[in-house]
Amino acid sequence: MEMTLNAVVTGPLACESATLSRAETFILANRFDRPTLVIDTQAVARQFAALAQGLGRAGIHYAVKANPLPEILSTLARLGSNFDAASRVEIELCLAAGASADRISFGNTVKKPADIAWAHAAGIALFAADAEDELDKIAAHAPGAKVYIRMIVEACQADWPLSRKFGCAPDKAIAVLDYARSVGLDPVGLSFHVGSQTRRAEMWVPVLDQVAAVWHAARAAGHDLSLLNIGGGFPAFYGQEVDAPELYAAEVIRLVGERFGDVGQIMAEPGRGMVAEAGAIAAEVLLVSRKSGHDLHRWVYLDIGKFSGLAETMDEAIRYQFLTEREHEPTGPCILAGPSCDSADVLYEKKPVQLPLGLRDGDRIVIRNCGAYTSTYASVGFNGFPPLDVVAI
Repeated sequence: MEMTLNAVVTGPLACESATLSRAETFILANRFDRPTLVIDTQAVARQFAALAQGLGRAGIHYAVKANPLPEILSTLARLGSNFDAASRVEIELCLAAGASADRISFGNTVKKPADIAWAHAAGIALFAADAEDELDKIAAHAPGAKVYIRMIVEACQADWPLSRKFGCAPDKAIAVLDYARSVGLDPVGLSFHVGSQTRRAEMWVPVLDQVAAVWHAARAAGHDLSLLNIGGGFPAFYGQEVDAPELYAAEVIRLVGERFGDVGQIMAEPGRGMVAEAGAIAAEVLLVSRKSGHDLHRWVYLDIGKFSGLAETMDEAIRYQFLTEREHEPTGPCILAGPSCDSADVLYEKKPVQLPLGLRDGDRIVIRNCGAYTSTYASVGFNGFPPLDVVAI
């Protein structure tokens, strides 16, 4: 990811420095020509240590899709992290960052046969699947590989729920395990995902109960399952209180232990919970307006929107926090929108955002805790607006 940075020293925002992250401090000390994500690799390292402490014997497989910045991957590889990759490109990035093939799982349940063959030749030994056709592809192009079967789970309480696109129904899981074994693969376990941004550990309980029922039934049916992939869901702070990462992770593992007993291997795939709080975006206000003399709310347009990094504002699911140079001023509600000529490019309207009343075009604005799913969701120049620049510090 290329970096375009025109920096000049500027005054800090009207905000206590103790409340600023290292990434935010860097943004406030510099100027940027275009929206720029700043990632603090030291914060990533601290988050890895905290999650590792809470997860205990569970192995971290960082979800590369959250942010594949090479500096993040090399930091985590150096610290001993494993990786969950969704594509050949992500596997290549992990290998380039210093991770050996035995530390990488191919976690997408929808793969091209050529990519399966390439991954197998590169030494990848662990693949995800949720359907017989996918198992046929793996058996043909990675014969004898270890596979884990992803399940659909219900009762998701996450802020960013995952759809039924991935996974097989619980009542089909044992049949899929049977089929994997029949085509010469080694079905070692089950996987699931509670949904991204599951803010409290207790929200995992109904999902864990569903998966545990299938796990024990599969073992009773003769499957010597040894791997449980608990996926992601580890939260970041977006204005609503979340537990410290080590406490959250430890409680999840306690809940897992109560239901699954002594599992041979537990995999966790934090993505958002690993990198979101390590990043901040430097942005700019383009326009402040009202649609009529009777409009209740101002419209504030930024130089970044849904198509250039803020896709997770869809349905207003992820509520980013903002910092401006007018923190000392009174605030009022506003509708926040992006710059593109697309009516869908409105970030927050159902629940307006509180921003300073004096906000005007040209003002800088910092989007906080947005190191996850921003640079990866950025489009390639929709309407001519560039995707995010990325700076690692």
